[in-house]
Amino acid sequence: MSRLHRAMSEITSKLTIEEREQIAKLFNEKVNLHLLYKASVHGFDGKSFHDKCDGQGPTLTVGYNKSGYVFGGYTSEDFVTDGNKKDNKAFLYRFRHAYGLMKFAVQLNTVAVYNHLKHGPNFGDSLVFMADGNRIRYTSGPSYCVDENTLLGGDQNLSECEVYRVEELKAPWRNITFDEWHKRNQIASINSYKLYRSSVPQARILLIGPIGGGKSSFINSVNSVFRGHVTNRALAGGGTINGTKMFRTYSFGNADGKSPPLMLCDTMGMTECTEWGIHSDDIISIIKGHVPKKYQFNTTSPIQTDTKGYIKSATIGERIHCVVYVLDASKPTLLSPEMERKMCTIQSQITDLEIPQVVLLTKVDEACPLVGEDLRNVVWSEHIEQKVLEVGKKLCVPVSCIFPVKNYWLDIKCDDVMDVLILSALLQMLRYADDYFENLDD
Repeated sequence: MSRLHRAMSEITSKLTIEEREQIAKLFNEKVNLHLLYKASVHGFDGKSFHDKCDGQGPTLTVGYNKSGYVFGGYTSEDFVTDGNKKDNKAFLYRFRHAYGLMKFAVQLNTVAVYNHLKHGPNFGDSLVFMADGNRIRYTSGPSYCVDENTLLGGDQNLSECEVYRVEELKAPWRNITFDEWHKRNQIASINSYKLYRSSVPQARILLIGPIGGGKSSFINSVNSVFRGHVTNRALAGGGTINGTKMFRTYSFGNADGKSPPLMLCDTMGMTECTEWGIHSDDIISIIKGHVPKKYQFNTTSPIQTDTKGYIKSATIGERIHCVVYVLDASKPTLLSPEMERKMCTIQSQITDLEIPQVVLLTKVDEACPLVGEDLRNVVWSEHIEQKVLEVGKKLCVPVSCIFPVKNYWLDIKCDDVMDVLILSALLQMLRYADDYFENLDD
């Protein structure tokens, strides 16, 4: 096996989404499963298992055989190289897609786990993984009341064994309902939204941020949600050469002809240096409504009053009503010191103009393995929560104005969970833009 293939295998769980949903039913609380050991990668032997799994706290062992059974055991105790342990929380389980889930609790005051250097996970000597390479050893011992056929279907040939650390998750840091009904309700709310200032047909929302953050991809994602299939209207390059180079505006429409009262405005990305990226003065000119559509940005010289197409007397409808900072959450450092200084300088001018400000955190699935496994875990992820708090502190933006999303980039089919996150952010942008209109009257 090549080094690259091995590295990829180490981070790839064999569990499908359906299997994870089944396993979640084994616990009374929501948990995260962190992959510690994968036999096909680390080795089908006791030493490899103990090297990866000893002292890791509560664990769930998942075994697979060629008969299609998924089975294993849970213990709340640490694995060690030697010694027996009682654990009244331990259990064995089994599920097969046609037969559903079965759980077998340990008998009280019996040995739940045996530890032996040459064995893999050993549950009371009833179910022993890798007692002899790729084989399972099963005996009808006193610890767990289940027979071999029920647990394994009589197949003791082990095709894969994975061990996960079980991490209990606290309450979600934000409450979001992920289902198709909620998605349809959000779309209906956006389509029927009545702006406070009726003379303005659309709320104009400006996306700014570092190159490669996902501005154009977010526009494509919003269009995909309303169209019902993945689209690629905005040029999404992710680099200085292929990225957005002109000021573009995008309105959206559904397949049934309905159009939401909003417009997303795309710009060239920001950079730390002055050779590439949008000029700070151009951002302020866009917000004030002076920059015409399809204006080609000049990185060294901002737009001037005598520039062709310059809008001297911009109406309220031509101005920007909400500014969105788009940041890549997968980067170890959200903002370099230089980029943070640059953005804060721009932000100060935007604040003086009393424009509502929002933050989009993109690529959250790449930022956190828990979210990568299931996007719905974004509201449970402590890592994403810390990212939200970090950017809120850096940019002095309320946490309620920061939204994690996953853009359509690799996907070729729409996904309800992705759509709900995108729509949640979009609906709040629309509401914050409406706050701007109300404040104008005040």
